[in-house]
Amino acid sequence: MKRIFTLLEKTWLGTPIQFTWQKTSGNYLAVTGADHTVKIFDRHGQKKSEINLPGNCVAMDWDKDGDILAVIAEKSTCIYLWDANTNKTSQLDNGMRDHMSFLLWSKIGNFLAVGTVKGNLLIYNHQTSRKIPVIGKHTKKITCGCWNAENLLGLGSEDKMITVSNQEGDTIRQMQVSAEPSDMQFSTVKTDDQTSATENTVRIISVVTGRKTLFLFYLNDPDSSMYMEFQQCYGNIVCYSWYGDGYIMIGFSRGIFVVISTHKQEIGQEIFQARGHKDNLTSIAVSQTLNKAASCGDNCIKIHDLSELRDLYAIVNLDDENKGLGTLSWTDDGQLLALSTQRGSLHVFLTKLPILGDSCFTRIAYLTSLLEVTIANHVEGELPITISVDVEPTFVAVGLYHLAVGMNNRAWFYVLGENAVKKLKDVEYLGTVASICLHSEYAAALFEGRVQLHLIESEIVDAQEERETRLFPALDEKCRILCHALTCEFLIYGTDTGVIQYFYIEDWQFVNDYRHPVSVKKIFPDANGTRLVFIDEKSDGFVYCPVNDATYEIPDFSPAIKGVLWENWPLDKGVFIAYDDDKVYTYVFHKDTIQGSKVIWAGSTKLPFAHKPLLLYNGELTCQTQSGKTNTVYLSTHSFLSSSKDAGPEELRQMLAQTLTLQRFMDAWDICKILNSPATWDELARSCLHHMEVDLAILVYRTIRNVGMVMSLEQIKGIEDYHLLAGHLAMFTNDFNLAQDLYLASSCPVAALEMRRDLQHWDSALQLAKRLAPDQIPFISKEYAVQLEFTGDYANALAHYEKGITGDNKDHDELCLAGVAQMSIRMGDIRRGVHQALQHPSRILKRDCGAILENMKQFSEAAQLYEKGLYHDKAASVYIRCKNWAKVGELLPHVSSPKIHLQYAKAKEADGRYKEAVVAYENAKQWNSVIRLYLDHLNNPEKAVSIVRETQSLDGAKMVARFFLQLGDYGSAIQFLVMSKCNNEAFTLAQQHNQMEIYADIIGSEDTSNEDYQSIALYFEGEKRHFQAGKFFLLCGQYSRALKHFLKCPSSEDNMAIEMAIETVGQAKDELLTSQLIDHLMGENDGMPKDAKYLFRLYMALKQYREAARTAIIIAREEQSAGNYRNAHDVLFSMYAELKSQKIKIPSEMVTNLMILHSYILVKIHVKNGDHRKGARMLIRVANNISKFPSHASGPLASTACCPVCCRHRADPDVDCD
Repeated sequence: MKRIFTLLEKTWLGTPIQFTWQKTSGNYLAVTGADHTVKIFDRHGQKKSEINLPGNCVAMDWDKDGDILAVIAEKSTCIYLWDANTNKTSQLDNGMRDHMSFLLWSKIGNFLAVGTVKGNLLIYNHQTSRKIPVIGKHTKKITCGCWNAENLLGLGSEDKMITVSNQEGDTIRQMQVSAEPSDMQFSTVKTDDQTSATENTVRIISVVTGRKTLFLFYLNDPDSSMYMEFQQCYGNIVCYSWYGDGYIMIGFSRGIFVVISTHKQEIGQEIFQARGHKDNLTSIAVSQTLNKAASCGDNCIKIHDLSELRDLYAIVNLDDENKGLGTLSWTDDGQLLALSTQRGSLHVFLTKLPILGDSCFTRIAYLTSLLEVTIANHVEGELPITISVDVEPTFVAVGLYHLAVGMNNRAWFYVLGENAVKKLKDVEYLGTVASICLHSEYAAALFEGRVQLHLIESEIVDAQEERETRLFPALDEKCRILCHALTCEFLIYGTDTGVIQYFYIEDWQFVNDYRHPVSVKKIFPDANGTRLVFIDEKSDGFVYCPVNDATYEIPDFSPAIKGVLWENWPLDKGVFIAYDDDKVYTYVFHKDTIQGSKVIWAGSTKLPFAHKPLLLYNGELTCQTQSGKTNTVYLSTHSFLSSSKDAGPEELRQMLAQTLTLQRFMDAWDICKILNSPATWDELARSCLHHMEVDLAILVYRTIRNVGMVMSLEQIKGIEDYHLLAGHLAMFTNDFNLAQDLYLASSCPVAALEMRRDLQHWDSALQLAKRLAPDQIPFISKEYAVQLEFTGDYANALAHYEKGITGDNKDHDELCLAGVAQMSIRMGDIRRGVHQALQHPSRILKRDCGAILENMKQFSEAAQLYEKGLYHDKAASVYIRCKNWAKVGELLPHVSSPKIHLQYAKAKEADGRYKEAVVAYENAKQWNSVIRLYLDHLNNPEKAVSIVRETQSLDGAKMVARFFLQLGDYGSAIQFLVMSKCNNEAFTLAQQHNQMEIYADIIGSEDTSNEDYQSIALYFEGEKRHFQAGKFFLLCGQYSRALKHFLKCPSSEDNMAIEMAIETVGQAKDELLTSQLIDHLMGENDGMPKDAKYLFRLYMALKQYREAARTAIIIAREEQSAGNYRNAHDVLFSMYAELKSQKIKIPSEMVTNLMILHSYILVKIHVKNGDHRKGARMLIRVANNISKFPSHASGPLASTACCPVCCRHRADPDVDCD
């Protein structure tokens, strides 16, 4: 709160003062002290008048309209009446000759109630000057009273009586109270009782009695009247006030104030209680206009919000008032709050300013005090400038270089300099100014349905006289201007006839007008005037573009809209807001979209109480408040401007939707980079397409690697035709109907036909072709016919195929004729269709028509077409269904289908023509049937056997086995039973006919199970044929039984048995079996050691290479001793190779012996080849180890002696034999 002025008269010092505000307007303040005068001040603290009294003022009050101030004084019977309109004072004698103690104007009408010290009453009608004296209303001094809205007068007196009278002075009610009454007030409270249809309110008189209690007198039900007492610690009741629906705020002397309710269910309850002031409280005042309550005490004023009393709205400290504070009082409009003090001063505070403000680009001007205007430009960082004005303005306007304020029909203009503001001039207009607009050089004032456009500074160089001022509308135009606006180039106004006029200031003439069906109430152009929002008398909103004279209705436009602001941020040209008392609605004008220009509702933002928007810049709304300050409101539709780094995915998606709605694509790009999901990138790309931002759409699609879209957009981005480009983009967004409309409106309408053909929308394509490209109708008809054929609409397909024949395009006509042939057959015109198909050169057509005829059971025609089309398999199959075997026989050499050959073979077999049947069966690969015919009918078993062996047919083998069984050839029968996997039958047959050896030989070469091997082994075991039994026990994995039988074999089979025993032990890897075989080989069982080679082979089978190596050396030594040098060499070499592969160290003895034996063998080879030198060297090596060759010692020695090379080598060891 701001203190406006303080009144401090010397004659008031040291004494309490009284004051009262003028009702309704609050323009005057009447103040009196102990100086026998009433001084009247205006709302700025300037004294306007003074009333001299014969004594101190007893009471004073303004009438309901604030026109008349009534004053009564001590020791006087006159009533003083001051007229605010004429500034004159008149006197009225009360006619009762006793002094007055009470005075009050009625709330309805012009009745003045005056009470006297003797209890008499005077009711004066100021309108008729009628006086109604009422003698004896009370027996003692009347001290308090109140009027209600029904002109009932309540009075309280020192006689402790309360009376209620009508405007004629007749007593209606009276009530005795317990103590002297004071501070009487009327109120009405709504009730919850719905039984009465005519009255649901209760009339109550409240009065303080004895300064301790509050008495509630119910006029409707006096018996329900009650006293309300409070805690002693509260102190005395200082004052109270009704507010809301039945609530009373009461202030107590000890600094406490409480709120009680008079509702029936909570009567007498303290709804709220607080110690607002520490030591004392002197007054409270409630302003229901502001919804605020003020209390004073302890040298301070505290302001509370009635909706939340716990919250302090403001505190004003008055440290210089050391004698205490007095009374508080608001003006009716809540703008001013007055406070009297005990030392005789009066302070007036500004609590609510008229919200007056204006903006021009980013500069704003607003009222900061009753006589003070502030100009600020926060966007450009300019320091605020405060200007003191001469009058309390009712309108404010700001331009690029000027400020205008004014009231009634006068306006004062100021020049805005860089560092100072200079008053320029004042202008009087021809009527009361409703609003004024400024720009760079001109001002436009609206008054009484007319607009005056004039230069602000008439001293401008080169200003022509006729361009200095102009009045709109012209005298011959019968219309009233309801609204206007001024831009840098245009004066724009709207009339009651619905006309919006554009006046071009530079050319000084009208350049555009728009006629709306109803009157235009308000207009709001953007900075350039190229877009304008207007509101008509139906409270509907529209955006008007004078460039193309088009209007666009604003969706969801509230009928309570108070104003509109366009976005001043350079990159958001299409954004504007509309506001009412509670909300701000954000809209976006999308000028260039594939759907044309339109207005989109973006969202709404809660507007704080008593905020008026002045400026919109980048989502920040600068608002003016009642306190004379500005506040910034951030639009909820621009929440993406705050930091998005900490936002979650869902919040980021909401921000993305905001940026796309507002066409803030670079902000959308940043959000998409954070989210980095295909869905969000795709959403951005589609929005770019919708708004025709082709370059950005290419960038987005390139980011998400959509090569197809990038290539498509690259092809169209250079198109300058708006409709053609929009058509392409609409097609990309799958809005094909819109794309067609745009194509048809473009310079290339045939693009619509191409699109419909690509989409296979053939009906639409044919309609477009009739108008755009008649030569394309046959080709479209053919394509349409193909689709109709696919969907089964053969009749229409036939018609379109026929329409598609051109006569000059061979390939196209052949396709259409093929379609005619197929559709004719499907429609039942078989003769025509077959004829067309036979005449047509296409084999595929004959096949397709044949398939259709085959499905229709027209086999003869189908086979004919298949045969003509060289589809021999299909033709033969259909001829078979016709039983036309002759034709089948003709076609059979060309038929490759086994199925057809099989059918033919069966037919020939049925006819007894077995040779032809066999050939057909062979072509059909039916080998079982071939074998059957060879065995049963052609008596050629050799051929049957060869086929079985070749094909390995199981069923054929069974048939052959049965054939040989019938002939008594059991061996062959067993062989073919095994081949047919009938092992059990083969085993039984072999057992019965003593052919087990044949069975065993056969089954040993087959993939046989262990059970079969075991059965054979058990059979041979029973026959005491140990070698055979052991062999098959080995095959079935029973190694111990196999070894047992191998060791029991007779001596004639001893070598083979030992070999098989070694193999058995090698596979078994069993130490017990190994030791048994070793004992057998060493002769432990029969005392006859076996050849050492078997032990060597055993070690090799067991992979015991070291033992095998030692054994190999021993065997080789024995072989050498026996003269079997080749055998000795083979044993050592095989052992040498095995040890080397196993990476085992080779004994040196083995290496030496192998080298000597190898040299011995190489001698003959070298000599035979004629290489005597090498032979000689080998012989010398052998001769040096002649002891290793005991059986043939003389041979090598003789050979060595006879070799001359050897002799030279012996004589000269250095001779190189090589």
